[in-house]
Amino acid sequence: MKVRKFAENKIILGDVISVLDDCVEDGSIDLIFVDPPYNIGKKFNGKQQKWNSDDEYIKWCYQWLDLCMRKLKNTGSIYIMAATQYMPYIDIYLRDKVTILSRIVWYYDSSGVQAKKYFGSLYEPILFGVKDQNNYTFNAEEIKIEAQTGAVRKLIDYRKQNPTVYNSKKVPGNVWYIPRVRYKMAEYRNHPTQKPEALLERIIKASSNPGDLIIDLFAGTFTTSVVAQRLGRKSISIEVEAEYIKLGLERLNFVSEDKSNKTILNNQDVQLSLDLNMGN
Repeated sequence: MKVRKFAENKIILGDVISVLDDCVEDGSIDLIFVDPPYNIGKKFNGKQQKWNSDDEYIKWCYQWLDLCMRKLKNTGSIYIMAATQYMPYIDIYLRDKVTILSRIVWYYDSSGVQAKKYFGSLYEPILFGVKDQNNYTFNAEEIKIEAQTGAVRKLIDYRKQNPTVYNSKKVPGNVWYIPRVRYKMAEYRNHPTQKPEALLERIIKASSNPGDLIIDLFAGTFTTSVVAQRLGRKSISIEVEAEYIKLGLERLNFVSEDKSNKTILNNQDVQLSLDLNMGN
């Protein structure tokens, strides 16, 4: 595996299980975000990600989940995405390892051809858990949104001793409408499962503070580290495809620094300096 460090960001080219096991310090991570291959046959950089059986895929997921539990601080939080058919396995497996606080539904508008013989999927589940339900970060004020009912209509809350208009802001519930990333949008990159910056912004603002360390196990288009950088958090990004490492360097504005260091970026490999000191 190869590691590149830029200020508060570390980018690691390598297999996620090997990287977590060898390069990430136990109990060092404040927030973990996981958006793994869904095992539904999508192609990443021209390579199809499909396991031989559901059992094989689930066992692989359990491997990195166990490592996540080791790497997460006692005060840390974890958000996990998965295909709808596999999330129940992950949910049940984690129940004796973390306290699951929310089961979030991220839904979005239709795109492309939809199913005609069943109800097509227009959402993805997100599991939110913490190690210690009495001591974790949740910045409610950072993520409040406009209330769509009482506040907008100026309804009065008569339950209070002095009736007042309902609050105009509230913490989002567990159903989030956030548009998917579309072609020609400023943040769009060539990747089959790119997640929107707005989604990661809500997660990072809610469950971390400036200076905290965030890890993204499957960096892809590096949305997590891009948002973390903008919000003043540190990040570790793990990615097995060298082509996506190039994409991450570009999105994080590190390409020019790489060139000045005479780093070679090409389709076959990414020449990165080795730095295995992965602590805070």
